[in-house]
Amino acid sequence: MTDTMQEIDALETRLMAEIAATGDEDAIEAVRIAAIGKKGSVSEMMKSLGKMDADERQIMGPALNGLKTRITDAVAERKSELHKKAVDRRLATEKVDVTLPVRPSPAEAGKIHPISQVMDELTAIFADMGFTVAEGPDVETDYYNFTALNFPDGHPAREMHDTFFFNADENGERKVLRTHTSPVQIRTMEAQEPPIRIIIPGKTYRQDSDPTHTPMFHQLEGLVVDKTANLANLKWTLEEFCKAFFEVPSLNMRFRPSYFPFTEPSLEVDIQCDRSKPGEVRFGEGNDWMEILGCGMVNPNVLRAGGLDPDVYQGFAWGIGIDRIAMLKYGMPDLRAFFDADVRWLKHYGFRPIDMPTLFAGLS
Repeated sequence: MTDTMQEIDALETRLMAEIAATGDEDAIEAVRIAAIGKKGSVSEMMKSLGKMDADERQIMGPALNGLKTRITDAVAERKSELHKKAVDRRLATEKVDVTLPVRPSPAEAGKIHPISQVMDELTAIFADMGFTVAEGPDVETDYYNFTALNFPDGHPAREMHDTFFFNADENGERKVLRTHTSPVQIRTMEAQEPPIRIIIPGKTYRQDSDPTHTPMFHQLEGLVVDKTANLANLKWTLEEFCKAFFEVPSLNMRFRPSYFPFTEPSLEVDIQCDRSKPGEVRFGEGNDWMEILGCGMVNPNVLRAGGLDPDVYQGFAWGIGIDRIAMLKYGMPDLRAFFDADVRWLKHYGFRPIDMPTLFAGLS
């Protein structure tokens, strides 16, 4: 028994030295497992208690339990010390300079593209007038893009210099990338009974590229069809739209005769502006004029193509380039920059995601 007691004392001395020598929390955990784990040195000695007689257990039991308690306490104390040292080291090496500016959140760093912003502005304006948004496919048939809109055979817009044509299919039909959003007018009239009040924002495609034209651009089409729609309604709608979009209390407009196959009569709309300062356009003031959009009364042939009787229904429509009015409103000199994916440009001209345009809170 004396030898066993000496063995216990030697084991305690060795374990205490190992505990004191540990340098981190992983090391102290390894010593704990080696000492009082399931197969640890202290645990193995305690298994021998079952082989001892009663007198030996009365002596060795308290000795081994005391050893286990002292080793456990020593491990816990050393683990606490090492944890505190680890925290102190992290505090010393991971200091935060609270004088540095706070990094912007994703909501602040991200920007809404001007085209998306202007589309939201247009939707807010026309929704307040009772219009709904309609959409259609970008790839159209010749019928919807041209024929149903009263484009006669041989019209220049059908030629390759203006339109992107696909290869002919097995039936010999050549689909096109839509050159305007007007095909959605026909699709809506086919699917919906009047009264119809819709706007059609979307992408359109033409073979053109310069500072004010790109092969892919955005248009907003508007259509009203009912039994009493007239030019006076059209003029009021466009005037209210221009005042709301350019955020001016009033402006003068003039309507000039023009020609579009899908409207009769057809009109070009100019709005009052001041261009006396280089690179700046002010709307609602000055003595100059700027063409802003095309419009007119829906041609009876277009109503027939949409399945409506022109003796019963009449309508008016207009189309406007979203990219162009974005350039005018926000002072962007080159349309091609809209599609260059330059982050610097977007940071300068983009809009904050949380600033949703509304008529009551302001559009821009």
